[in-house]
Amino acid sequence: MKSLDELKAIRDKAKAELSIRDKDYLAKIEVAMSTCGITAGAREVLNTILDEIKVRNLQNVHVSQVGCPGLCFYEPLVTVIKPDQTKYVYGKVTPERVRKIISSHVINDQPVKEWLINLE
Repeated sequence: MKSLDELKAIRDKAKAELSIRDKDYLAKIEVAMSTCGITAGAREVLNTILDEIKVRNLQNVHVSQVGCPGLCFYEPLVTVIKPDQTKYVYGKVTPERVRKIISSHVINDQPVKEWLINLE
């Protein structure tokens, strides 16, 4: 760092990135990041989710990493939780599918049914 302005810019960037962890939320998105998930592509899925949130300037979307849910066959797994709604678990998520999940489910409240895992 060479100046106070540069330090302030770094602080502002960090605050913006951390704002997705606030308690008031539009949606919570959990990405299973166990060994099997990472091997199946969960890291790329997580990065795509974060990019989509940034590109679409979505506010109050909480993104977190979770452990193994025991559904290795369906990895990478992404769970979308919206206030006062059912928890939706998507299986075999790819970066391309992330874009549709964000636009259809997170923004427009229309889950992409063909990619959902029936846990019952």
